[in-house]
Amino acid sequence: MKTILLIHTGGTISMQVHAETGAVVPADQNPLLIEAEKLRSLANIVEIEAFNLPSPHITPVEMLQLKQLIDQYILTDDIDGVVITHGTDTLEETAYFLDLTVDTEIPIVLTGAMRSSNEIGADGLYNLMSAIQVASSDHAKMKGVLVVLNDEIHTAENVTKTHTSNVSTFQSPQYGPIGFISKSVVHFHHSPNHRIIFPIEHVEKKVTLFKVYAGMEPDLLKASIDLGYDGIVLEGLGQGNVPPSLVSVIEETLNKGIPIVLVSRCFNGIAQDVYGYKGGGKGLKDAGVVFAQGLNGQKARLALLIALNHPDPQQAIECIF
Repeated sequence: MKTILLIHTGGTISMQVHAETGAVVPADQNPLLIEAEKLRSLANIVEIEAFNLPSPHITPVEMLQLKQLIDQYILTDDIDGVVITHGTDTLEETAYFLDLTVDTEIPIVLTGAMRSSNEIGADGLYNLMSAIQVASSDHAKMKGVLVVLNDEIHTAENVTKTHTSNVSTFQSPQYGPIGFISKSVVHFHHSPNHRIIFPIEHVEKKVTLFKVYAGMEPDLLKASIDLGYDGIVLEGLGQGNVPPSLVSVIEETLNKGIPIVLVSRCFNGIAQDVYGYKGGGKGLKDAGVVFAQGLNGQKARLALLIALNHPDPQQAIECIF
């Protein structure tokens, strides 16, 4: 039987509906801790609670704490895999942060729930059991950090939350899941083709994210530089374009040595330097904007943040993007 490190961090999977108000709130005791015996048939569980936070409260500081916690257990304990329970709002960001920073071949799996523990049709315990099955599978090794919910296995790089409340919210647009769970069977039908790791030790830089829109004013972009941000990610239009009003402040920012990463706000396709008009991708790339292909805005922000906290930021940017 495999030994699995189970780390709880909070989120809907550990919450309950309040009997009087109907609000979903953290429980006095994590209900997953109460259900621990049901997990013992699946693996030898080493269970800890790192913190108990709703996922909107989680920042890169907590993500780094998880990374350091996993590193510690890999060094000092004989574990075969890691499962992390997490709120769904920022689950994909924590998963991708760990994917870029934890250097290990053992499976690391994140899971969560869309329904709290005392709701009808609660999915938390089932998702957790599925995640433990995946983390216990030899076929899950060397695939990077995985996200498991609703019988599907996704990569941290591609998965995103697509629906506010549906249990099938986690999808990988244009890529799909890399495997599935069916009863006791864990099946992978393809694997990621690359992985880059940057095991940083701190997160001291600041990176902001803007969604570009029609007629976007340049003042907020400029203000972020005045406020001391170290990097900017833009969710650009279409294949990677911006309104002409942003061009001068983008050039000014790049001239100051502050990197700008561009992704598309479309969730299918990739950003490319195609168009040659003012604000088009061709001119932006020629000016020094970095194009991130296949990442959404929130993950590109984390990738740039990790790169800027690396001892050689420029090399890290070139490798990640």
